[in-house]
Amino acid sequence: MTQGKLELLTPQNCALVLIDHQPQMTFGVANIDRQLLKNNVIGLAKAAQAFKVPTVLTSVETESFSGNIWPELLAVLPNNKIFERTSMNTWDDAAVKAELKKIGRKKLVLAALWTEVCLNFPALEAMADGYEVYFVEDASGGTSVAAHNMSVQRMIQAGAVPLTWQQFLLEMQRDWARKETYAATTGIVVEHSGAYGSGIDYAITHVHKMPARKLG
Repeated sequence: MTQGKLELLTPQNCALVLIDHQPQMTFGVANIDRQLLKNNVIGLAKAAQAFKVPTVLTSVETESFSGNIWPELLAVLPNNKIFERTSMNTWDDAAVKAELKKIGRKKLVLAALWTEVCLNFPALEAMADGYEVYFVEDASGGTSVAAHNMSVQRMIQAGAVPLTWQQFLLEMQRDWARKETYAATTGIVVEHSGAYGSGIDYAITHVHKMPARKLG
């Protein structure tokens, strides 16, 4: 018997949906530093890739308005199909819903630009259709602090669960005895987790007296 939202996320029980991380959408973000936002989204995508979490990439009006999905994100997920839409609401797109039905996981982890539209709409409708929705707050951005915050409140009141990209990563790893993903997890932390990553670098070289990590 499932414990629903009390059950921790695992690589086997969830799917990730990344919505509209495109240049024109990024221009409109005002609640978070845009470079920090990009760092967080890329860290999230790398986490999903490392743990083989099924990931759906979707974009809106690429040619007429929004531009291509960030190249840094496509570099992490080079083999993922991109589901192109006209609707602001991903849940209006039959192909996206069919893909998620084929994946067959009831826990959906969402991140999107903008929070108040492209995140809010599918989050609410996916829950209405029986999915458990988790949203990555710091990998999503709204057009103002108020727009983002009110959207977050609306989703929480409707039953969606907030988390951060690093929480997602560490929930996937959970146990440092899982050596098959240890290097990938700590590597993502070093690249994207600021002080935490610096601490790992310090521990490697000064505590464990190991060679410094090689980049690239």
